[in-house]
Amino acid sequence: MLLSVMIEGQEDVTWPHWLALAQTAQRLGYTGLYRSDHYLSVVDKRERGALDAWGTICALGPVTERIRLGTIVSPTSFRHPSVLAKLVTTADHTSRGRAELGLGSGWWESEHERYGFPFLPLRERFDVLEEQLEIITRMWADEPFSFDGAHYTYDALDAQPKTLARPRPLLRLGGKGKPRSLALAARFADEYNTVHEAPARCAEIRGALDDACVAAGRDPADVPLTLMNGFVVGRDRDELLGRAAKIFDNLGREVDVVEDGLAELAKTWLVGTPDEIAARLDEYRTAGVTHVMLQHHLFEDDDALELIAERLIA
Repeated sequence: MLLSVMIEGQEDVTWPHWLALAQTAQRLGYTGLYRSDHYLSVVDKRERGALDAWGTICALGPVTERIRLGTIVSPTSFRHPSVLAKLVTTADHTSRGRAELGLGSGWWESEHERYGFPFLPLRERFDVLEEQLEIITRMWADEPFSFDGAHYTYDALDAQPKTLARPRPLLRLGGKGKPRSLALAARFADEYNTVHEAPARCAEIRGALDDACVAAGRDPADVPLTLMNGFVVGRDRDELLGRAAKIFDNLGREVDVVEDGLAELAKTWLVGTPDEIAARLDEYRTAGVTHVMLQHHLFEDDDALELIAERLIA
């Protein structure tokens, strides 16, 4: 199973932090370094700042050598599809073919209101997502295309330059395993990513994704299921509880008894010693998950990443 690092960049992650995280992820052998695409703290810490996701990824390309770089996931509402496709193409060139696009319909309404982005009803957000998926994939293709949709119109566009990644950068669709997102993944995506789900639910999503692929005339093996998930690791119980308490504080959660809060997290997160997390990852592998992006809330805590890598990355 592949393991990567995922950072909630809107929670005051500065450029020096990004440089350090990239160096750590590379040194420890993680597959990729991914980030959220938000402009406002999602735990309502309004004093926290956020660098732009694709600006960060474009800048990380030249200063990294191996790791994959991308978003989990970009909302369609932030950028016109031409702008997003160009940004990913730019990141593809600056990283020499290592950029990946995660795309979703968006969900954080308060962020849209404060930054002046329209927040459409869910059905319309998915309509926009469907159009953007088609436009972006066709912009990356080798042939000119025209498109006349409800939201976007193109006339004989042949976007240049093409990406270094061939036939295109990896396109990851984010979702919760609902029918429409699975159907869109089967049509357009190279991967389907879900968030904070237990192994049993991942198995259900994998089965539904298989069905969607068959309905679309596609081999289910061509669309892997991946998971972005929180984790709490410790060498022993005391270290585990200490790290959990810091994570609750980072998330702005008031927990009377850390043990109880940790037990609740363990229903869906990866929680325990490195050996316990390895066993849990085996359950996810059996459920059909091929790649786990570790949501690293304590982004200055290299020791947590090292504990996982020492046990699970060859």
